[in-house]
Amino acid sequence: MTHITLIRHGQANTEARDEASYDRLSPLGHQQAAWLGEHLRQSAAHHPRVYCGTLTRHLETATAMGHQEVIQDARLNEMEYFTMAQAMEEQHGLPVPEEREGFIEHLPRVFQAWHGNEIANPPESWRDFEQRTQGVLAEIAKGDGPALVVTSGGFISMAMRLSMDLSTDAMARVALSIMNTSMHRLFPIGGHLSPVLFNAVPHLEAQERQYAQTHL
Repeated sequence: MTHITLIRHGQANTEARDEASYDRLSPLGHQQAAWLGEHLRQSAAHHPRVYCGTLTRHLETATAMGHQEVIQDARLNEMEYFTMAQAMEEQHGLPVPEEREGFIEHLPRVFQAWHGNEIANPPESWRDFEQRTQGVLAEIAKGDGPALVVTSGGFISMAMRLSMDLSTDAMARVALSIMNTSMHRLFPIGGHLSPVLFNAVPHLEAQERQYAQTHL
């Protein structure tokens, strides 16, 4: 097995409330990704394999980081949170938040309902999301050399749940904490992938860049 560094995409369209509108980087998102790419080059980080999902924001992030040859895999895509949020409003009367801060309470409720099979006809079951996350990470871990994987916050939170046996509530807290273009490293220990790095943003720690430490 080899270690995997998961990267959340750069800031996307924060005003969106549907999947299609959200799936593009903001100008700040492009800048965050460029700074991360510069940091990795300066630190001589060695990643012979670079992966990303098939979403626009994933590929835009990888490209802004300076990667031209990227392996795209739909199993690295995000869950359809906005689709499920709309279903929760229709089926359970839970409004989709108007303000970004509202998602702090909204996301855990959606996760609990999704995990408990309380959302009728979701775009993907909780179990399917869990299995594809586990499957693609296991496959990447079997490859040669460290891998860089550009994906989304929900995917990363599920990866942390799988590696640490997190509860659904704990996974929701992890998802809410993940910053744009943050790095999360899974290292093989005893035949299992274990987290050795979480939510690292060294490229955004300089005082003049701290404004770019975004969660949404």
